[in-house]
Formats: sequence, C-alpha cells, structure tokens
Amino acid sequence: MGGSVTSPEFRVDPDVDLHVPADRGELRAHPAVVLGVIAAGGVLGALARAGLQAAFPPGLAGFPWATFGVNLAGCLLIGVLMALITARPAGPLVRPFLGVGVLGGFTTFSAYVVDIQRVVAAGAPGVALGYLAATLVGALLAVWAGDAATAGLLARARRAAG
Repeated sequence: MGGSVTSPEFRVDPDVDLHVPADRGELRAHPAVVLGVIAAGGVLGALARAGLQAAFPPGLAGFPWATFGVNLAGCLLIGVLMALITARPAGPLVRPFLGVGVLGGFTTFSAYVVDIQRVVAAGAPGVALGYLAATLVGALLAVWAGDAATAGLLARARRAAG
C-alpha cells in the first residue's frame, strides 16, 4: 500500500469496517458527496424528530416520552438497516444517507441528556434516573432486536425461496 496519507486509499470513514468487502465499497464515493447525503438525511431525520417532540411535549417534571420513543424507534431501525445492508450490500451512499443521516438526525441523545437535566432541575430525580436507565437499556435492546428480527426474517425468506 503506497501513497501519502492524503491519497484516496487512506481516506477512511470511521464507520467502515475495512475487513468487510461490502463496506470498502463506500470508500469509492467522493467525500463531498457522502457529506451531502448525510446532511440531506440528517435534515429529514431531525425534522421528523422535531415534529414528534412538538406533538408530544413533556411536562416540566414528566417523563420525556417523545424523546424516549424517538431514540428507541431510531435504534430499532438502525438494527434493521444494518441487518439489511449486511445481507444485501447496497450502494455506497445508502448507509451514510439512512444510517448516519436520517437515523442519526432522528435519534437525539443530546436532547436525552438535556431532558435528564430538566427533570432533575424540576425536582424529579427518580424520573430522571428511570429515564436515563430505560433509554440506555432500551436503545441497546432495540438495536439488537432490530438486527436479530430482520436477520431472522431474511434467513427465513432465503430458506423459503431456495
């Protein structure tokens, strides 16, 4: 592997596993194009999240159900997306657009932290602690469930077809 650190072979997306041939395909896209699709996806995801949060605002010391639901739904969909892309490699811009952009803009762990601070400041530390734990555990379980369920459905479809 020759070349300088700025040559294309050294430009690496930190989300790409270079040991997976399908992931290496993402490196063919020009960085400006990748950033553009991430930005476009992020706008769509953030707008969807903002709409849900506006439709379901939390009370001052209440459980932030909209942010909680958005984060769990987004994590579930990230699991689904990763299983789909693993089973059926997609174009080099699909994962950056949907995974990093749309779902990255949709999920909001920064608002999650602000919600925790707001609930603690409103005098409901128990609610804040429950929200903190439920989001962490729920997000991890949602990614796992989305990946496992999708992988199972794809395997069943392959068996039925073959």
